[in-house]
Amino acid sequence: MTSTGARNLGRAAEIFHALSDETRLQLLDLLAEGEQCVCDLTDALKTGQSRLSFHLKTLKAAGLLTDRREGRWVYYALCPDAIEELNELVGSLKSKARTA
Repeated sequence: MTSTGARNLGRAAEIFHALSDETRLQLLDLLAEGEQCVCDLTDALKTGQSRLSFHLKTLKAAGLLTDRREGRWVYYALCPDAIEELNELVGSLKSKARTA
């Protein structure tokens, strides 16, 4: 396997690890509707801020989210480039499965 292939597999593992939790998938679903502040996400998921922050940190570390601060609020949004990368990854797997 080439180093590029190994790097791509490592990136895929990072993304899929971030997606391996139901709460994080719920966050992505909420953020697909547009940018939201932590307070709104906390209310929507009916969870504590510390637990939510852990999940947001995991998604951000995987590059799936962007954030911006406005005063005392932090707003999160999906990272379009990462979502495109995820689509390409799944598309590649789908293509390989067809030819196997």
